[in-house]
Amino acid sequence: MSKNIFKSRELIWQLFRRDFLAAYKKSFFGMAWIFISPLMGIVSWVFLNATGMLNPGDVGIPYPAYVLIGTSMWGLFIGFFESAEATLSSGKDLVLQVYYPREALLFKQTAQHLANFSISLMMILIFLFIFGVTPTWKILLLPLVAFPLFLLGASIGLVTSMISVVAMDIGKIIKMGMSLMMYITPIIYSSDVNNPLVRMIVKWNPLTYLVCSCRDIIIFGRLYDLEGYSICSLASLLLFLISWRLFYVSEDRVIERMI
Repeated sequence: MSKNIFKSRELIWQLFRRDFLAAYKKSFFGMAWIFISPLMGIVSWVFLNATGMLNPGDVGIPYPAYVLIGTSMWGLFIGFFESAEATLSSGKDLVLQVYYPREALLFKQTAQHLANFSISLMMILIFLFIFGVTPTWKILLLPLVAFPLFLLGASIGLVTSMISVVAMDIGKIIKMGMSLMMYITPIIYSSDVNNPLVRMIVKWNPLTYLVCSCRDIIIFGRLYDLEGYSICSLASLLLFLISWRLFYVSEDRVIERMI
């Protein structure tokens, strides 16, 4: 499977370049949407906080900066999931006409998401400075710290991609569940909550350790919880290997159902 990816590197690059440029070609604002989307997100959270609707607790830094970087890291994870989930649907016409390693679509989708995220991250850092938050030098470790997010998001996405072909309803349920996960992950509120049930759910949520570690490595220069992060990272690697293998051995049968 790894050899397939290496042999398909030129195809991945060509598909990435085509889709990345085409995504903004017919848009009036063009690539400005990469900056507009996070900007509108931060404005909405600032407004909700100003109205008193939110009680995030002590987050250690100005709340707008906290929620901006937290939701951005969540968006990174969801982007990995959506990239993997669209592995088959995004290249459906090509899949049905030409044979090539299907894994190439996963890495093409992921590369497109990372390109968008890298651009928006530059704007996020500017906002952090505006709010008086100076990232530590350990932000350079973000790609390494965020790698388990790719493994977990891609593993769930690959399984969803296959399931959606044969059982669309189950695929929709999984997507709804992913939306719910955001609210049980402490990215817009402090993990030090008073409700014991919520505190237990947050503790056993693997995304608490993976997403929050990406946020904390930028803001505080440390991992959210080293032990929890290590366990969840290993589990994510195992899930990714299993899901990739399932995708590899079942892709022909799944593609038959797409016809």
